[in-house]
Amino acid sequence: MNTHHKSYHPFASSFDPCVPIKVKTYSTPPHLYMGYQPQNLPQFTPAEALRAGTIWKPFYDPYYNPFERSKGDSQP
Repeated sequence: MNTHHKSYHPFASSFDPCVPIKVKTYSTPPHLYMGYQPQNLPQFTPAEALRAGTIWKPFYDPYYNPFERSKGDSQP
């Protein structure tokens, strides 16, 4: 399973007071899939690195809220 976005189906009881969330998703960081840090990785410029939170481009993982619409979705 080499994907950064994973999902699972939690148990939902018929006695739960709230409407159950049928599928929960989460994101895993990219460094989990690299055995070691290779030499000569591409780097961000210092200004870009401050915005991204890392100097190395392969370790950058932006957060996307699963409840927000993606930019490609059309408006209702």
